[in-house]
Amino acid sequence: MEQSGFIAVLFIIGLVVEAITGALAAGRYKMDLMGVIFIALITALGGGSLRDVLFNHHPTTWIRHPEYILLIIISALLATRIPKIIDRIKSVFLILDAIGLAVFSVIGTAIVMNLYDSVILAICGGVITGVFGGILRDILCNEIPLIFQKEIYASASIVASGLYFVLVKNLEMSIHQSMLIALVCATALRLAGIYFKLGLPIFKIDEDKRDR
Repeated sequence: MEQSGFIAVLFIIGLVVEAITGALAAGRYKMDLMGVIFIALITALGGGSLRDVLFNHHPTTWIRHPEYILLIIISALLATRIPKIIDRIKSVFLILDAIGLAVFSVIGTAIVMNLYDSVILAICGGVITGVFGGILRDILCNEIPLIFQKEIYASASIVASGLYFVLVKNLEMSIHQSMLIALVCATALRLAGIYFKLGLPIFKIDEDKRDR
């Protein structure tokens, strides 16, 4: 799928933001610079790479655009120099992260739609692209992945992917209009979840009661 200038810019923003989240996660565990770069690369490119492998979409994004690797490395290294500044603009960072999640989800959906005419596969491709880099980051940093906790994250990715599919396939809207609507809705849902502390119900087993 050829990216428009608008989507390409948002995609690059998403890469930078995800690289920074990876670098900060590595910093919390006192990794060396190689560890920081590796976690940043996994976070930014992991979801798209897994999608390409699963859906036989080649070459992968970072092979077609090796300059993305350099961009991610630079972003990660800069994050190690300005962690306090990033912490001060946390609200801006969360907004960019929400946009990045939506952008990756929509782009992943569009790529899979070009390969398979299936709403289930399209949504799966979008969600994998949107969230799996973060899952890999958290696993490598020995944390419970964010999407498995009480927070609207994967849900926003599903909304972005499903809405884009419906708008393009069922309502026959243009690709650019469909992308813009899906991006706005998914980003708004993610930010609303953060602001109002919304989340899915939690399944919890009371160990004390179970042992009795």
